[in-house]
Amino acid sequence: MSSAPLLEIEDLKVHFTTDEGVVKAVDGLSLEVREGEMLGIVGESGSGKSVANMTILGLTRASNADITGRISFEGEDLLEMDDEELQRIRGNGISMIFQDPLSALHPFFKIGSQLVEAIQIHQDMDDGAARAHAIDLLELVGIPDADRRMGEYPHEFSGGMRQRVMIAMALTNDPKLLIADEPTTALDVTTQAQILRLIERLRKELGMAVIMITHDLGVIAEVADRVMVMYAGEVVESGTLDQIFYDPQHPYTWGLLGSLTRVDQPRLARLAQIAGQPPSLINPPSGCHFRNRCPHEFAKCTEHPLLEQRAEGGHSDRCWLPPDRKKELRVVETGEIGLEAKESAA
Repeated sequence: MSSAPLLEIEDLKVHFTTDEGVVKAVDGLSLEVREGEMLGIVGESGSGKSVANMTILGLTRASNADITGRISFEGEDLLEMDDEELQRIRGNGISMIFQDPLSALHPFFKIGSQLVEAIQIHQDMDDGAARAHAIDLLELVGIPDADRRMGEYPHEFSGGMRQRVMIAMALTNDPKLLIADEPTTALDVTTQAQILRLIERLRKELGMAVIMITHDLGVIAEVADRVMVMYAGEVVESGTLDQIFYDPQHPYTWGLLGSLTRVDQPRLARLAQIAGQPPSLINPPSGCHFRNRCPHEFAKCTEHPLLEQRAEGGHSDRCWLPPDRKKELRVVETGEIGLEAKESAA
């Protein structure tokens, strides 16, 4: 594995000007992804995780968007590229699986023609070679009778099979980085597990890096190497998978962990929920953005905390609570998640 990051983002800000004001969708994001690594980005809807990753591919460029910072992929700054230069990276070096495969696939064109088009945009292949490659990809992602199904339309596939088609399309040009944006949201739990196992298997077989975007910590409980928790456009906690599950430091992370279903213990009460609603990204609370929903707010929380390493091994969080107080409160909030809960959530 290379020592240099495959993807490096520094102080990324994505603000949209609207009639009501400036929406600070992403407000100072920094991260690194290395070759072959899986990074899980977790947070509620509106936390900025999808906007940040769409910005990597230039999908948020618009007249009302103000984008600053640096996004470096293999040493090249993607924010400095024009659309033509970015097309060389998009779908080639970096691919993306979108949330809803039915809307991502064109309903009027057969699966085969859409796959062939994606291949030929980036590779010099005739129709026959591109079709053969597309069939190989469908077989790689576990679609049976791939030759026949090349001639079918998206509505003829189940939700799980459509998502497999989207994964095949994302792999058409052997990307080094795959961004999976809520790839299991609309699927039943059995199909979710199949898709997650598929992505993990392909990551290992093909050696690509993966950014997994989700609102559910249970989705990445077994597959992620590192986890970033986002809230209101900011990262509030970052660490290895074990650090986030065994030693969470931020009250928002405690809330996410406390809402996980535990199959290793009898359910004695309703699942915990985080009080209130996510804040407006036009007028977020001063100081800590989570303080209006946090049961542990105190005077210091009116000051905006920095994302700082407060624990060992690169574990960082954005919270003013002292370490000894965090440990005490965490037991109450999560019941100490531990290894059993991590395995249960996976």
